[in-house]
Amino acid sequence: MRSGELLRLVWTNLTQNKFKVIMTSVGIIVGAATIVMVIAIGRGGQMDVAEQFKNLNAGAIDISYEGNGSNISQFEQRGGKSSGNDFGGGTMPWGGSAPQGTPGSDMGADFFGGGMQMPDMGAFGGFGQSDRINQEAVTLSLDDVDDLETFVPGITSVSISYSTKQEVDGGELEEAASYTVAGVQSEFRDISNLSMAIGDFLTDANDETMEKVCVLGAAAAKEIFGSAYDAYDSEIYIDNRPYVVNGVLEEVGTVSSGISPDEGIFIPYNTGVKYITGSSISPTITVIASDVEEISTVITNIETVLAESYPNTEFTITDAGSKMEAAAESNNILTMLLIAMAAIVFVVGGIGIMNVLFVTVKERTKEIGILKSMGCSKKDILLEFLLESSVISIIGGFLGVGFSFLVTPIVEHFSVRVELSLWGAVLAVIFAVITGTLFGFYPAFKASRLIPIEALSEE
Repeated sequence: MRSGELLRLVWTNLTQNKFKVIMTSVGIIVGAATIVMVIAIGRGGQMDVAEQFKNLNAGAIDISYEGNGSNISQFEQRGGKSSGNDFGGGTMPWGGSAPQGTPGSDMGADFFGGGMQMPDMGAFGGFGQSDRINQEAVTLSLDDVDDLETFVPGITSVSISYSTKQEVDGGELEEAASYTVAGVQSEFRDISNLSMAIGDFLTDANDETMEKVCVLGAAAAKEIFGSAYDAYDSEIYIDNRPYVVNGVLEEVGTVSSGISPDEGIFIPYNTGVKYITGSSISPTITVIASDVEEISTVITNIETVLAESYPNTEFTITDAGSKMEAAAESNNILTMLLIAMAAIVFVVGGIGIMNVLFVTVKERTKEIGILKSMGCSKKDILLEFLLESSVISIIGGFLGVGFSFLVTPIVEHFSVRVELSLWGAVLAVIFAVITGTLFGFYPAFKASRLIPIEALSEE
């Protein structure tokens, strides 16, 4: 049988049974749509992970204490005021929190580093112990920053930070609104890879003189003043005290759990300690390792230094690299589960095609007998049924791709990022064709093996 005649015969058989073709291809439609969505959700997850950690330094190590942060700190015992941080270890600096181990938890701590004030201490092994004797009242301080900078090798900077919710007024706000205020040091911008849209970031001089100045996130500036340009060099009131806006950050976008530096207000560390936080919250120290391959060694050294200052005290120490790896691994596991689900759907669809073709062979036994009596070979019969199976699969594949576009807005409604791609659509159609061909082969083979006389005498 010539190719043109074979294709014409296949087309005739399919067009005469349109409803059967559609119903047969339902499993393939669902499988193809699943493949497209699996790839789209996987790509979306990868982009989310990249965006969640794009402002983190891979060498960042966070140190926090999750004990009772309300006690009087050792820093106060030495005549100073303590700093605080209500995100110690597991909470975002922008006013939200995320569970430990999820992408973006400890995000705020990852952003902080720098700022040094050299303490008066003795030789390594005995520094500061006489001043830090109350083990039930652990509050990390600027002195701990200096200890770590001095005695931990292989680091580029150390910094401390805290955050708190405060009432903010000014600009176009009709009434005071609650914003996350983060006390940071000058190194914050470099560590978190942020850029200024306008103005300048906080300086060491701002911190040393405890100036009432601030830097606004992009969204905060827009909410309070209407634009970054209007916000620059204006005044806002934080806890009823005026602060001059030194600058506005460029927009970052969602970093994790819907929380972003865009929403934050940043003030000098010491300014916040003096006018806002006092000793009511616990800070987080961030150490930046100079070599990401030596992070485990740096963490060991950090633990040794902290053990000298706070014997028998356990700190939460996490590094950004591990968080990135954990987030990527979680995304990969989810993608593999979705792929397994898609494979199951394809198998079910293939079984459906096989069953329908078996019934079709039974219904068309006489037709097969006539074709063979007219000189059609086993190969011709095999190709006819295989082509019918493949065409059904192709139709199902294209319908499945179209269905995935319809489902995408529904999936995105549940806060799942979907990134559709041409490669996903092509792969779905390829899988559909392979499935239809594999599961259609055996019924086609059975049809090709029918004996003409028996086929013609079939009732």
